[in-house]
Amino acid sequence: MTASGLFEASTPVHPDVHLLDTDAGPRVLLADGSRLFGVGQALYDRIDAARRDPDPRAVDVLLADLGLDAPRQVDDLAPAPPPVRALSLAVAQKCNLGCTYCYARQGDFGGPAKNMPEATAFAAVDTLFRDAAPGERVNLAFLGGEPLINRPVVRAATDYAVTVSRRTGIPVTFSITTNGTLLTPEDGEFFEAHGFAVTVSLDGVGARHDLLRPHRDGRGSYRRVMDRVAPLLAVQRRMQVSARVTVTPLNLDLPRTLDEFTAAGFHGVGFSPMLSSPTGQGEMELPELAEMLEQMTACGEEFLRRALAGRRYPFTNLVTALREIHRGTHRPYPCGAGAGYLGVSADGDLSACHRFVGDDDGAMGDLATGPDDAKRARWLTDRHVHRQEPCSGCWARYLCGGGCHHEVIRRGRPACDYIRGWLHHCLSVYSRLLAARPDYFAG
Repeated sequence: MTASGLFEASTPVHPDVHLLDTDAGPRVLLADGSRLFGVGQALYDRIDAARRDPDPRAVDVLLADLGLDAPRQVDDLAPAPPPVRALSLAVAQKCNLGCTYCYARQGDFGGPAKNMPEATAFAAVDTLFRDAAPGERVNLAFLGGEPLINRPVVRAATDYAVTVSRRTGIPVTFSITTNGTLLTPEDGEFFEAHGFAVTVSLDGVGARHDLLRPHRDGRGSYRRVMDRVAPLLAVQRRMQVSARVTVTPLNLDLPRTLDEFTAAGFHGVGFSPMLSSPTGQGEMELPELAEMLEQMTACGEEFLRRALAGRRYPFTNLVTALREIHRGTHRPYPCGAGAGYLGVSADGDLSACHRFVGDDDGAMGDLATGPDDAKRARWLTDRHVHRQEPCSGCWARYLCGGGCHHEVIRRGRPACDYIRGWLHHCLSVYSRLLAARPDYFAG
């Protein structure tokens, strides 16, 4: 289906019901609870008529008649701020690359370049484990800037977290996002030993990447990144090495990029449209988002072909979406930002997530005094999807959660058509894959 076809097919008609005509037969998605049903054509037509009925009660009456009414699983009440169980540490607010679109303003977040002291990193680890109960787990992430500029603190904080984990019995997992230029084989050994999820920022193949992610002197970085990441790809077992591609109008070559990085051995490859940059440079508009959607769905169809043949294809966007659909994931937020997940600046200030480091809009306290629960409560109230527009009238609101908080606060919601079109495609792929290979979702 073309992007225009997907835009039309996914246009909201009713906030609580969405219909799909798939190769596996008609499907109906009930937004509340993200419940997806296969239905006959006659029932499909009845639901379609009800969602278009000017009587706002028509859908509720029909669902009650079908026995599909139920108490709302997402209400208007924001949850109380939960315990913080994931932290991202901006261990280096500096970077050796000059990516013009970077939300961190080329690594320093608009302030002086700095490294996080070891004591601050250890205090963050203590905050992460504080009051954690048996059965819980915590995650420690390292970001920047470029975190490997401050490699000693990455390693020291990891070792300290392992020590605390063994003492408390609370499992800890680790992740790092890096531009890849400073990776060493020894890093690979360390990340493998601790089971890191390693995300490497790669914005396409060859010259396309070099255009978007140059060194500060203008030299390209692609060849250096691929040479540096190769030893990690060769030894990954506990460690998982993935590529993250920021998509701008200059690197719309997704199928080739996915195939190249798959062949290189990346565990996963994910794409994210550039929706908000400090300068506006590289931001995607609707025509580019339409082109991206067509390329994303082409990747999705290739994933389906390989999955039906029993072959792996590490298209992270779709793999994640299929898992969430199968679980019936429904949420009033797009992520855990400001809730169970916070960012930590090099100075020890807490923020809603790694993108809000040094930004008053997402300030959430500091390590010395602890998370500011009053600010977190206001955040969770204000950012609830029921208080976002046009989200309240959209069938995809509990799958999308309203979009990245940082991007929405900075630019609004220019990508709603793209997001709905992509989710419509994911629901179609899920329906077809479940019908043809139900064993794919076993376990």
